[in-house]
Amino acid sequence: RHNDGLATEDASVGVIILTSNIQEDMFTPAFCAGGDQRVRHNDGGYQDGSEAAPKLRVLDLQVQMRRCPKPIIAVVQGYAIGGGHILHMVADLTLAADNAVFGQTGPRMGSFDAGYGSTLMARLIGQKRAREMWFLCRYYTAQEASEMGLINAWYPTAELEGHVAQWVRRIIMNSPTAIACCKAALNADQDGSVGIAQMGGELTRLFYMSKESQEGRDAFIGKRAPNFRSKL
Repeated sequence: RHNDGLATEDASVGVIILTSNIQEDMFTPAFCAGGDQRVRHNDGGYQDGSEAAPKLRVLDLQVQMRRCPKPIIAVVQGYAIGGGHILHMVADLTLAADNAVFGQTGPRMGSFDAGYGSTLMARLIGQKRAREMWFLCRYYTAQEASEMGLINAWYPTAELEGHVAQWVRRIIMNSPTAIACCKAALNADQDGSVGIAQMGGELTRLFYMSKESQEGRDAFIGKRAPNFRSKL
């Protein structure tokens, strides 16, 4: 969040790249795998010692990304699932490697996103596809994601960095003010989603306090099948 704020005010920054620190020897690379279930507490927040009160801090990041006048490109290698999948959707553009994997996992572990994770996804890929992604919790390849309009393009992993540079060069050739206005205009009809995202975050936090949600978390950590109906 801090870096995004600095880049927003820096006139020398034309494009913001959102990526992960992928190491060559990583067995399972990931762009972002979402919230850490091991630090999800029964009071509804993710507490890692950095917050005095329970809060879904990612909501602030999502709003800041949407309001940032600079184009934000999510560069995805490996897994972009759960909250990480929502993170790339909130970016303006998504470029992926051929090893990228996309999907939602929330309902499988007692979670969901009633904000951008639902409303923006439905606008990107349609209501039926969005419901499929949330209800089935299956994963999708980069090619499948591209075909459904979830990402802009995908490339062989070894060529990804070069293609990202080409996209950036094309963008910075254009008027930054015009791009900022276009981004604001493209987001304008979704301004109501900011309030929905906030409401959705609070709903999620309250749901985390339920026995049903906690069963999903505990089963995931314990590597067993969840028994949600026993907690209703």
